[in-house]
Parts: sequence; C-alpha cells; structure tokens
Amino acid sequence: MKMDIHQILKMLPHRYPFLLVDRVLDIDKGKRIVALKNVTMNEPFFNGHFPHRPVMPGVLMLEAMAQAAALLSFHSLDITPGEDMVYYFAAIDGARFKRPVEPGDQLRLEVEIDRMKAGIWKFKGRGLVGDELACEASLMCAMRKLD
Repeated sequence: MKMDIHQILKMLPHRYPFLLVDRVLDIDKGKRIVALKNVTMNEPFFNGHFPHRPVMPGVLMLEAMAQAAALLSFHSLDITPGEDMVYYFAAIDGARFKRPVEPGDQLRLEVEIDRMKAGIWKFKGRGLVGDELACEASLMCAMRKLD
C-alpha cells in the first residue's frame, strides 16, 4: 500500500513546519513501512542549522522516523486517529548518525515493528540517503486517548 500527502494529512496531526513525511512507498501491515522525506533548502531549520553549511538536525530525522512509525501503527490497527488520540514519543535508544542530510537529499525512512503491548510500540528505524545509512535508532511510542 502507498500513501500520498493527502492521505498522510488525514492520519497525522502534524502540519508545516513539523510534518516530516511526504510520501509512503510501502506499508506491510503489522510489520514495516518505507516512507520519504524530501529535504529542501526551504526548510525553516536550515536558517540556523547551519547558515554556512545547512544540515538537517538529527532530532528531526528521529521525529520523521516516529511519524512514519505512527502511520504504520494506525494502518496496522485499521484506525484513523481523531482529535481524541495522541501518539507520543516515549523513548529513543541507540541513536546513531552516520552521514549529514542536506538540502536536495531524499531521506528514506525504513521502520519496522519490534513489538507492541498495551498501546506501547517499539520500533527499529533507519534513515537512508540513496544506499547510505544516515541514521538509525530504536524508538518507543505510546498511543493514548485524550480525556
């Protein structure tokens, strides 16, 4: 299954400048997702990170992975989240950054489910530019209903 930006906007509450998934190339329900973030010079964070050599902040690469993980979770549970649900980042382990991500790069997000129990999801994620590993981490996220 694929998702375009219109479908992503229906699933994620994030909006510019914090929506960091542009397209989903593939979802294997209950297993993995492959998504894209097109990195352009127009990103607001490049003004200050760094003016002389623009580089995508590592924390935003991890956030992009978490957004892809949320899409995978929602798809795996066959739900479309409403305003009464939030998907929190709960933990990051083993984060490693291997190469800078710069304007013009396409960051391919590959996230797979490690396990899920009681609304807590654990994922293994990687971000690649072409065939080069840019970042990797284990992520934990929690899905919660708002009161």
